[in-house]
Amino acid sequence: MFINREISWLEFNQRVLNQAQRAELPLLERLKFLAISASNLDEFFQVRVGGLMLLQQTGKFKPDLTGLSPSEQLERIRERAGAMINEQYKLLQTVLRPLMDDAGLSPQKLDELTEAQYAELEEYFLNNIAPILTPLAMEVEQPPMLPNLSLILGVELLPEEAQETRFVAITLPEVLPRRVPAAGLGRNGYVMLEDVVSTFCPLLFPGEKVLSTTPFRVTRNGDIAVAEEEGGDFAREMESVLVARKFSDCVRLELPTGTPDAIGERIAGIVGADAASTYLVPGLLRLVDFGQMAFEPGNDQHKVQAWTPCWPAGVDASLSMFENIAQGDILIHNPYESYEPVVKFIEEAAADPDVIAIKQVLYRTAENSRFIAALCRAAETGKQVTVLVELKARFDELHNLAQAEKLQRSGVQVVYGVKGFKTHAKILLIVRRENGSLRRYCHIGTGNYNEKTARIYSDLSLLTCNEHLGADASQFFNSITGLTRLMRFRRIYPAPATMKSRLLELIEAETQRALQGERALIRAKMNSLNDVEMMEALERAAEAGVRIQLNVRGICCWAPTSEKAQACTRITSIVDRYLEHARLFHFHNGGTPLVYMASADWMSRNLDRRVELLVPIEEPQLAHRIIEILDACFKDNTQASDMGPDGHYHPADTGRKKAYAMQAHLQRDARRRARSQESASMRVLEPHKPRK
Repeated sequence: MFINREISWLEFNQRVLNQAQRAELPLLERLKFLAISASNLDEFFQVRVGGLMLLQQTGKFKPDLTGLSPSEQLERIRERAGAMINEQYKLLQTVLRPLMDDAGLSPQKLDELTEAQYAELEEYFLNNIAPILTPLAMEVEQPPMLPNLSLILGVELLPEEAQETRFVAITLPEVLPRRVPAAGLGRNGYVMLEDVVSTFCPLLFPGEKVLSTTPFRVTRNGDIAVAEEEGGDFAREMESVLVARKFSDCVRLELPTGTPDAIGERIAGIVGADAASTYLVPGLLRLVDFGQMAFEPGNDQHKVQAWTPCWPAGVDASLSMFENIAQGDILIHNPYESYEPVVKFIEEAAADPDVIAIKQVLYRTAENSRFIAALCRAAETGKQVTVLVELKARFDELHNLAQAEKLQRSGVQVVYGVKGFKTHAKILLIVRRENGSLRRYCHIGTGNYNEKTARIYSDLSLLTCNEHLGADASQFFNSITGLTRLMRFRRIYPAPATMKSRLLELIEAETQRALQGERALIRAKMNSLNDVEMMEALERAAEAGVRIQLNVRGICCWAPTSEKAQACTRITSIVDRYLEHARLFHFHNGGTPLVYMASADWMSRNLDRRVELLVPIEEPQLAHRIIEILDACFKDNTQASDMGPDGHYHPADTGRKKAYAMQAHLQRDARRRARSQESASMRVLEPHKPRK
């Protein structure tokens, strides 16, 4: 049975929201998950709803896997999203807000301030807020475009001796804090920015009467693709996409519940929103801002206890990364283990006089990225540095353009990717001169080269100087920079050339074993599943009796159809403090396990329209470790939700009486590994004492 992709995604976001419902979690952790669910909806409306609205406007009947037209999908989305929004605000107003009141973390109303506090706030407005505000008259021949996802205050004005009102929009800039500190209210005391501007905005309009103020928010279509013209300037074309996104159609208008109809219609007319795209929100707009409270200093009693990343057990901090890797392949599981060795790897390479070439793919990088800084230093010292910067990384396009320009100014050879495909592979190749010959060192990962997200995304890194993987890495970079076919690899399976065919081959092999009465097992961990060929292959495998265990964090468009297939299949999703991001695959293979890690999900876009990498983990100890991670996925009975035959999810029941949380287990396991290495190091350092 196929499941609609959009509804499946909304069900995933429901699982995120369910974390905010958990009474045993600290207050700020619950607020964090509430904010994440709101942020997820923002992106969903920009991309998925935006794309469907474009299809609807063109009149194209492009049914999804389940046969729904764009209009039918939009109708179901709006019903489901509307219910989710109501649930978000019910949780905030009836559960979290009273807890915030008790903790002294709720916003204050201006009418609750003393006269002195009110006067200080007015002075703060005049000195720190008003100079930044720009009121925009909207009822003019060419009204200005209002920004995407910003909080905007609509102001209805009546000029002196005038009969008709006029409407002005004031965008509340991102540089201003949403929670404005209020003098005399204590360390946590604050008032909301929109309340401050609403109260004191009459000071901006001398000679006019402010009749009403209404906050609102516009979401614009972000599903605008670059036109990759032959011989065109791709960077310039991407810049045009970013401009177009600023002026794209409104796909959602958010207004507070209780907004007078006349004002709501006025705003809708200005931004171009119809009734179906207008959402009345029963509370404060832009819930995503409240998530910041979980990351700010203080209030530790309302947060989960922090988990400190352990130094990876396979890395000796006293040695260089080249010495470490030369001793054998290294697997790092962040954020349980520190990502620092990966950063150290590129930084050492930049400074090492024996390194002659560095090649890397960058998809999403951090602000002030140490990877970018190291690559620049390497190029400036004469090393040959080639970097593929993927400009089509959605919503990171502007950042990636700026990073590409910075790299080019330092002498890095920058490539913008393969025409018609996103390059989503995570790979770094370093060529080093050793003992009169060249040796290749590689990093291949499931996550981005981003020090910030490496602290909150669960990913794996393989560091290796394996000859076959090094040769494949060279072939990969030659293919994507020289635009040759992704062929003749020794170990690696790249998409779109051979990854899908290899995965289908592995599934079919397990299917044949099951048909012959042998034990057959497929286990996979990924973010999303929607590729039709992969789902049909899984259905056939389950029908044949293959035991299938899928840990799919987000979208899953397959639910087994028959009772036999259902009995053989378990599909689970885990939402916890870290975002599950690694892609791991295990095939029983007659008792000789085949284990892989990848940059790709089992989605059509990844397997058919992106440049990705599937890498075998052949070192037995590392393969066993990945199998143990997969074991933990399917033992979880606290954070896991299992998909039922109808596509809906319910709390996982693994049959275990004792509570088991995968992420907590993996954190303990990382500590155990680190302590074990420390003990081993101490035993080596201790002098031998002769027995008496």
